[in-house]
Amino acid sequence: MNAHEWLYTRTRQGKERGPAPARALLNALGSPDARFDSLRVVGTNGKGSVCAMLEAGLLAAGIHTGRFTSPHLTHFEERIRINGQEISASQTAEFVAWAQQHAPETAFFDLSLGLAAQVFAVSGVRVAIMEAGVGGVSDATQALQNVRALLLTNVALDHTATLGPTTAQIARDKASAALPGVPLLTTATAEALEVVAQVAHDHGAPLYTPHTHPSLFALPHAPTLPGPHQETNARLALAALRLLGYEQPGSEQVLDAALKASWPARLERFAVQGRSVLLDGAHNPAAAAALALAVPHADVLLFGSLARKDSAATLAALKNVAAVRVFTHPAQAVAGEPHADLQALADVFGGLIREDARAAFQQALALTPAGGTLLVAGSLYLAGTLRPLLLAMQDGQPNATL
Repeated sequence: MNAHEWLYTRTRQGKERGPAPARALLNALGSPDARFDSLRVVGTNGKGSVCAMLEAGLLAAGIHTGRFTSPHLTHFEERIRINGQEISASQTAEFVAWAQQHAPETAFFDLSLGLAAQVFAVSGVRVAIMEAGVGGVSDATQALQNVRALLLTNVALDHTATLGPTTAQIARDKASAALPGVPLLTTATAEALEVVAQVAHDHGAPLYTPHTHPSLFALPHAPTLPGPHQETNARLALAALRLLGYEQPGSEQVLDAALKASWPARLERFAVQGRSVLLDGAHNPAAAAALALAVPHADVLLFGSLARKDSAATLAALKNVAAVRVFTHPAQAVAGEPHADLQALADVFGGLIREDARAAFQQALALTPAGGTLLVAGSLYLAGTLRPLLLAMQDGQPNATL
């Protein structure tokens, strides 16, 4: 069993959640998180896009920057970057060898966080962008020291078995990551914002929103990432860069770099056999609703989801986008993750079933008329399975006929 295979067997099933196990691991590593500042990013959707924008802005400001995100699309090292470059597989292997001896029962996400903190400290990272896994106060990233700001993207129903069945409960968990005197910036709205405001007050965290500080959240121009939801994400990232002083007054270089950030599988467009293929990782109802606003029409929808997700509600948000649907499993193998019931989805929404994701993509592409649009959504696992194929097949590539 190699280092990656061992990591993937460290599931959280039966293990303690929350920051305590992560803090114990970080302490065992010599508290590497005390050697850099952290910007924590929490929320239901948009966390990865905000992290990408923050990273681009910090690098433009000349800051030695680390970035920790999840999940990865195709390989583990995507999760941990230093100055825009992924760590090496040998760094992962070295850490795993240590963990097998000193922390063999630690959960996968906690190990990933520990590895990120260790390599950030060793490489002299000044500011690390740290994306939460699930929740806020209940997430492993709550263990981090030297948090300079908490960014809360939004709150919607997802991970309800872990965080609670209502928007208010989920908002409370995420907002309760707030720390006294540490800025809490959010683009949450409605009921969620009411909860966040109360929690911020109770925790003594200064609250910044587009309503309270409009100039802080202003956009000089639209971001490169497409879709109205990305403008909201961009407002949050720019507000943090401004508030923390990374943007120099009178200079738009940092903000412009943030707005030009890219992020794979977020309405990523490929030209394949004279058709447009849009790849998106929308995997819950709120993300699907945002996707439907950004893409009101496609000719075919290829959809795959995991059983623990609210697949029916996610698909319902996309049902008017495309009349032709193909249902598939999001990946060949996801450790401990059963797939959604494809027949149940097909019975309710209508469509074809192809269990193998690559075969399903080929069929969905064949059903898409020349010049038409195929939308792929439902899971980041599905996006990660198909993205290498799309890169190889896109028009103009030597092997585009695969």
